[in-house]
Amino acid sequence: MSHLNSENQDFININTIDDLITALMTEECDHYNDIIRSSNLPVHAFADYCSWSAKCYTRNCLVENEKFELILLCWEEGQITPIHNHGGEECWVKIIDGEFREKIYTTNQAGQLYMVNTINSKTNDVTYMIDFMGYHSIENLSAQRGLSLHLYAKPIRSCRIFDENSQQFVNKDLTYHTVAPLASI
Repeated sequence: MSHLNSENQDFININTIDDLITALMTEECDHYNDIIRSSNLPVHAFADYCSWSAKCYTRNCLVENEKFELILLCWEEGQITPIHNHGGEECWVKIIDGEFREKIYTTNQAGQLYMVNTINSKTNDVTYMIDFMGYHSIENLSAQRGLSLHLYAKPIRSCRIFDENSQQFVNKDLTYHTVAPLASI
């Protein structure tokens, strides 16, 4: 069972998906960063929740409630998200397996998009994004399949994505490829 170490506010013993969900459900969102960083989840723990597509990464909902949304993204080699925001919600990405590149973008006063930072992450690394930081895209750099766990402080129903053809941002309603039986906790 996960619990908070009151001396240093670190979460310990988050070794299963159930431990992670329990910690997220019982704690306030200002602890989500510590919770996701403290989790030590083996790749095999996600085997029942994976789905794969040669066309694009898949979004597999583990849990969605009024407090948070926990999604497992399954990536084939080289797959990449469009440049996007998070509908005003906080987002943590924990790499479960593989190596990923996150590119962070912003717009200038003329509304032109440009890249401001690149972050490479490997297994167990965690990145953070919120809309005031800009937009981002994530790419699987691994020469194999990869897994990333995405935690949103409140579910995201839609976001803005950059359409490469029109060179404009457009609204996109978000859906899941699969929904786990435990998703509506």
